[in-house]
Amino acid sequence: MAYYGKCIETVIEKLDKFTPKRDNPEQFLQAVAISLQALSPQMQSFVSEVLSGCLEYRKLLTVVVDAFYVEDGRLCLRVDRSRFMVICYLATFLLEELGFQLFCNIIKSQPVDKMCKFLRFFFNPLHLCSWIKDEWSLIYEPAHVKENWLDPLMRWQPKVQELINHLEGMSASQSSPLKTKAKVTEPKEFNLTAPRPRTIPAPEPVPVVAKPRPVPQSTYQPPKEQQQLEMVKRHNRRKAEVSCGSKQQLRLQFPPRIRKTPKLTFYRPDNVPVKLNTTAILREGALYQRQVEQELQRVDKLVDGAGDFSEFLEWQKKMQAKDREEQLAASECRRLQGKLSHEEAVLARQSLMQENKQRVEQQKEQMAKLMLQHAETRLREDRSRKQLVEQVIEGQKNVKAAQTKLAKGRRQTVQEVIEESRGLLRRRAQVAQEEQRRRCELISQLRALETQPTRKGKLVDLTQTPGYGLEGEMSIVELRERLALLKENQQRKEEEKRDQIIQGKRTKSQELQNTVEQISLCRAAMGRSAALRWEEKKALAAAPEAPSQDERVQQLRRRISERAAERSRQAALLHVSAPRAAGPKPRVSPGWWEEPGRLKAGAGWGWRARRAGTGVEEGGMAGRSAPGRSQERAREAVGGVPARADAFSDLQAQLEAQHWLELERSRERRLQALQQGGSGPGPARRLEAA
Repeated sequence: MAYYGKCIETVIEKLDKFTPKRDNPEQFLQAVAISLQALSPQMQSFVSEVLSGCLEYRKLLTVVVDAFYVEDGRLCLRVDRSRFMVICYLATFLLEELGFQLFCNIIKSQPVDKMCKFLRFFFNPLHLCSWIKDEWSLIYEPAHVKENWLDPLMRWQPKVQELINHLEGMSASQSSPLKTKAKVTEPKEFNLTAPRPRTIPAPEPVPVVAKPRPVPQSTYQPPKEQQQLEMVKRHNRRKAEVSCGSKQQLRLQFPPRIRKTPKLTFYRPDNVPVKLNTTAILREGALYQRQVEQELQRVDKLVDGAGDFSEFLEWQKKMQAKDREEQLAASECRRLQGKLSHEEAVLARQSLMQENKQRVEQQKEQMAKLMLQHAETRLREDRSRKQLVEQVIEGQKNVKAAQTKLAKGRRQTVQEVIEESRGLLRRRAQVAQEEQRRRCELISQLRALETQPTRKGKLVDLTQTPGYGLEGEMSIVELRERLALLKENQQRKEEEKRDQIIQGKRTKSQELQNTVEQISLCRAAMGRSAALRWEEKKALAAAPEAPSQDERVQQLRRRISERAAERSRQAALLHVSAPRAAGPKPRVSPGWWEEPGRLKAGAGWGWRARRAGTGVEEGGMAGRSAPGRSQERAREAVGGVPARADAFSDLQAQLEAQHWLELERSRERRLQALQQGGSGPGPARRLEAA
C-alpha cells in the first residue's frame, strides 16, 4: 500500500503544478517525464499515464469534483481537489484495466474519511443516471458516454458499495489517537543594549507663595452710582407729578416735525401698470369667474324661495364678540403671569446671593487646609530626592569598565555585518547584469519585427454597392442623395409646425387680454366692498369696551401685590436694593394693568403708523426728547389714558380713510390704462350684467 500511495502522491504533486491558462499540456508532460527519471520504469509509466489522462479528460473530472464540493464536500479542503480528480479518473477509465483488488489497495492507501465521502457521492446511481450523464453528454456524444463510461460504472457499483461499507467499519474501529499536549512557547528576553543612566537634576527650590490680597467688600455691595441714579429718578418723578397735578385733562402732543402727515403714494406717479405673467392672469380670472357663478347661483336660489342667513350672521357676531372677550382676558392673564414670574425671579436672586456668601466662606477654609498639606508633602519630597541623588553618584563609579567591554563587542558585530553586505551586493550586481542582457535581446527582436514591410491603404469606389446580399443595400452616393431628400422634408415640416405655434400664441394672447379686463373690473368691485366692510369694522373698534372682570385676572393681581410686598420686606432685611428688570420700564403708572379696555383703542397705532409712512414707532413717537417723555409719563400717571386713546382712534380713522381713497384712485387709473389699450368689451359687459 505504501508503494501505491507514493505513486498517487507523485501524480497529485505534479497535477497541482499544472496551470491551464499558462502551461501547455504537451510541454508539461515532457518536463514531468524528465523529472521522473530517478524513479523505476514501472512507476514512471503509471504516473505518466494517469497524469496524461487527467489532463486529457480534465473537463469531465472538473464537473464531478465541483459538484462534490458544492453538495457533500463543503467541509473538505481545496488542497485535496487534485486527489479527488485522480480517484475519479481511476474509477472511470482504469477500473477494469487495474482490477478491483488493485483499485481497493489504492483507495486504502488514501485518507479513509475523504475516500468514503467521494466514492459515496460519485457511485450514487441517482447522480450517475441524471446530472452526470447530462453534463458529460454536453461534452461528448451521449451514446459514447453511456456505452463506455456509465454502464461500466453501474456494473461496478455494488462492489464499490461493499468497499465503502468496509472503509466505514475500519474508520469506526480505529480509535482516534490521544492528542499530545503542544509544547508551550517559552519567551526569551531580547539582548538589548542597556541605556545610559540619566542624571537626576537637582531639586528645584520650593517657591514661596505670595499672600493673596483679600476680596474687597464692595464686591458684595451694589455700586453707589446705581443708588444715586435711583434717587435722581425718584426726585424727577415727584417733581413731574407736582408740576402736572393741577391739569384736569391730558392731550397727546406731537413733535412739530411729525405733526404734518405726508401724502401717501402706493403706486408710481407715471401710471405704469403692474405686469402679471400668464399663469397669474389665468388663475385670477378663473377665481373671479367662479365667484360670479356662485353669486348667480345664490341669487337664483333666493328667487326660488331659499332661506336667508341673517339669523346665523347675528349668532356668529355674538360668538365672535364672546371669543374676543376671552382672548382679551387670556392676554391679560399672560401679561400678569409675566410680571408675577419677574417678582419670583427677584426673590430667587436674593436667596442665591445669601447661598453664595456661605459657599465662599467654606471654600476659604478648605483652601487654607489644602495649602498646609501641600507644604508638608513638598518637604517630604525634598528629603527623598536628596537620598536618591546620593545613591546615583555611588552607582556611576562602576560604569567605565562596562562601557569599554561593550565597545569591543560592537566593533566585532560591525565588521561581520560589513562583510555580509559586500557579498550581497556582488550577487545582486551579477543578477542585474543577466537581466539587462536578456532585455537587450528582447528589444533587438522586437525592432527586427517592426522593420518588416506592411501593406497600407485600400481603394474605395463610392458608386459601387458592397454586394453582401442585404435588403435595401445601396452605395454611398445613393445614401447621400436620400439623406438630402429627408433633410428637405424635415425642414418643410418644421416650418409648418412653426406657423401653427405662432397662430396658437396669437389666439392665446387675445384670450389673456380679455381675462385682464375682466380681472380689473372684479378688483374694482371688490375694492368698493372692502371699503364698506372696513367702515363697519372701524365703527365696531371705536366703541368703548368694559374692563375685564375675569376671576383669573383678579387672582393674579392679588398674587403680584403679595410678591411685591414680600420682595420689599426681604430687601429691607438684606440692605440690598432690588435689581433692575431686563426689559424697558412701562411709560404709565403702576396701576395701568387695571384698565386694559382704555388702552385697546391705541393698541394698533405703531404698525398702522409705520404702514402709512408717518415714521411713528410702536413705543411712541420717534425723535422725542427725554424731558418730553418724562412729562408724558407723569401726565399718564396722574390723569390716566382716555385722552390718549381718543387721539389714537381719531388719527387711526383718518389714516385708514386716506389709505382706501388712494387705493381706489390707483385702481381707477389702472382701469383707464387698460381700456385705452384697446381690448374686447365682451367679458367686461358680462361681468357688469352679473
